[in-house]
Amino acid sequence: MPMTMSRARVARRIATAAAVGGGGIGLLGVATVGVLLTEVRLARRTVGGSSDIPPCADGRYGAAFDHRTDRRPLRLGFLGDSTAAGQGVHRARQTPGALLASGLAALSELPVDFRNVALPGAQSDDLARQVELMLTDGTEAPDVCVIMIGANDVTHRMPLAQSVRHLSEAVRALRAAGCEVVVGTCPDLGTIEPVYQPLRWVARRLSRQLAAAQTIGVVESGGRTVSLGDLLGPEFEAHPRELFGPDNYHPSAEGYATAAMAVLPTLCASLGLWPEKEQPEPSRGEGLLPVEQAAAEAASEGGTEVTGSRAPWALLKHRRRRQLPVADPTGPSSVAP
Repeated sequence: MPMTMSRARVARRIATAAAVGGGGIGLLGVATVGVLLTEVRLARRTVGGSSDIPPCADGRYGAAFDHRTDRRPLRLGFLGDSTAAGQGVHRARQTPGALLASGLAALSELPVDFRNVALPGAQSDDLARQVELMLTDGTEAPDVCVIMIGANDVTHRMPLAQSVRHLSEAVRALRAAGCEVVVGTCPDLGTIEPVYQPLRWVARRLSRQLAAAQTIGVVESGGRTVSLGDLLGPEFEAHPRELFGPDNYHPSAEGYATAAMAVLPTLCASLGLWPEKEQPEPSRGEGLLPVEQAAAEAASEGGTEVTGSRAPWALLKHRRRRQLPVADPTGPSSVAP
């Protein structure tokens, strides 16, 4: 508990600096940052990411429901970095957006029109451009948007408060347009195979600090978060060949499916489509907590949802996951539930 409270205080400091327009929040010290920069240069020779263009998964999912209802299709938008774009896989149906669109269609029994504006390599300062692209293309605003961002902010040393500020502004803009927003917070970068100590320790600490601070900023801006870091961390460490893609940096199809299964309950709950009540179940470790404490706990326990309650409280949930439906391999326009 003392460790959680300490992490909560750090996350609150970063979020407060973001809210007032502050910059860095040093946290690690000059010596540690110097080591980090040296190790980053070495790691980039081995990792570096993939230059492959992610497959385009835009289109209509759950088309089989078209003739069963006179309700309009749901609209799902995706924003963020290479993880949101699905870099590392070669089939559209394997991307996280396609997986979530298929799952949302199956659970809502409605077609889902999916659009992805995520950009590989993007940092949080690109979100304003992506939001504008999502909202000003002449079509209706999405019913719900998923954002996955943060890893590049850490590896490119963007000040954490600045990162949180950009994300919070994006969430507020989407909420003002009538979109529900679900953010998959910064993944645990300490699990990347070619990254060694001390960078592994520093990367893990920074990414968890950012994830907790992101949660505070998102919840206080009207969105929900799902922690991806610790969820994928142990599984990536135990099964790197299955859950990392060929570049040893981006998730594989199995890795994306693991992340999508964690996000799907919160995505559906944001639209009132999940069967669980919006109340804590103490027997499952859920509860109403101060938002910074909920953020710190979520950052170290993957698959945890945090959503706003009456300020300054937040609801910490561990939603039960369901197996994702299998997408039709013929393409997005004919994906069946």
